[in-house]
Amino acid sequence: MTDPLLVIVDAANVVGSVPDGWWRDRRGAAERLRDRLATEGLPGHDGPVEIVLVVEGAARGVGSAPGVLVESAPGSGDDHMVELVARAGDRRCVVVTADRELRRRVRELGAEVAGPRSVPR
Repeated sequence: MTDPLLVIVDAANVVGSVPDGWWRDRRGAAERLRDRLATEGLPGHDGPVEIVLVVEGAARGVGSAPGVLVESAPGSGDDHMVELVARAGDRRCVVVTADRELRRRVRELGAEVAGPRSVPR
C-alpha cells in the first residue's frame, strides 16, 4: 500500500492571493482556509490525501482540524515547507504556492507544484 498524496499548502501565499481583507485578520484567514481544506480537500485529486497547512507570522498557533494538520513554522515558512518535502523522501508530494523561489526549491527535491487556485475558495 502506498502512502497518500502529501499536499503542503503555503497558507500565507494562498491567503494572500485573494484581496478579501485577509490582512486585517491573518489568523482568521488561515483558519478559514484550513476549514475549507478540511471540508473540500484538494479538488481534482481522487484518492487519499494528507494535507499539511504551513502557517507563519501572525497566523502561528492556528490549530489543526480533522483532515488538515497545521504546522506553525518556527522561522521561515518557505524553509519549513522545503524541510517537509525533504523529509517526505520518495513519497509523492504537491506544494501549493505561487512563490517562484519556493516552487524552484521544492521542485529540485522532486515535489510537484500547484497554484493557489487549486485549493477551495
